[in-house]
Amino acid sequence: MTAQLKSNIWQLQDAKAKFSEVIKSAAKSPQIITVRGEETAVILSMDKYRGLMGKRPSFIEALMNCPWPDVELELPDRKAEEWRDIEL
Repeated sequence: MTAQLKSNIWQLQDAKAKFSEVIKSAAKSPQIITVRGEETAVILSMDKYRGLMGKRPSFIEALMNCPWPDVELELPDRKAEEWRDIEL
């Protein structure tokens, strides 16, 4: 049996053999499962999962809660002649 790679990264065969340990560790931090050296799956605590699946802010809410409230966007003025007529 191979050893666990890092404290939160498990090869699939180790994760299967020590499943209860993987689950207990997931309560503290996400546990990554690898297959043939590639990160394939993540086991999360239920609290972390619920947090990720919770209500996501709308685009407007995200803008309103921007961590940089003093930053102003400088948008160029658009002139009327830059618009083009399109027949529908």
